[in-house]
Amino acid sequence: MSVDLAETLAVHRRTGRKIEFLSIGWTALESIVGILAGVLAGSVALISFGIDSVIEVASSLVLVWRLSDSAAAEDREEFAHRLVGICFLALAVYMSFEALKDLLTHSSPRVTYLGIIYAVACVIVMPVLARAKRRAAANLQSDALHADSHQSDICAYLAVILLGGLGLNALFGWWWADPVAALCMVPIILREAISGLRGESCTHEHRA
Repeated sequence: MSVDLAETLAVHRRTGRKIEFLSIGWTALESIVGILAGVLAGSVALISFGIDSVIEVASSLVLVWRLSDSAAAEDREEFAHRLVGICFLALAVYMSFEALKDLLTHSSPRVTYLGIIYAVACVIVMPVLARAKRRAAANLQSDALHADSHQSDICAYLAVILLGGLGLNALFGWWWADPVAALCMVPIILREAISGLRGESCTHEHRA
């Protein structure tokens, strides 16, 4: 490898780490605000979205470790992804139980404008982070970073579902929209869980 090529690769690797650290910082804030707003509003969808963000932070930390140490052992990386998968599986069980319980007991969450603003911010920010990750992945030829960009896309999809549930409750008083939104998130979370349990990065896919 030439000196220029090595220097360019090092620059791209630093850029990739910076994007991941930015993503981790935002997602960590996202998790705190989501869980807090969810607890205050009694919203299972908000709380679940916040917990999902906590797990995504853990998944992103695995990738930062990989970007920092290109010689990282594959078996340790797969073990870390399996732990993340178990967390996603536990989250899916929690979401299903709480959402069904709220539906059966007609538990009505409070209207939360903080939660709505929060969901809108996530819908805007996560696709931007996903595009930045894809550019960095192309420069590094990194399948792992490319797969992580899809996790940011999935977070945006979840935020859209969350916004729908919170918005319908606020506009029309449809209390059931919140637990239904949580149930709509479950298949997406389960897909992430299955990928993790296989020892793959969540939403892992191979590029051509």
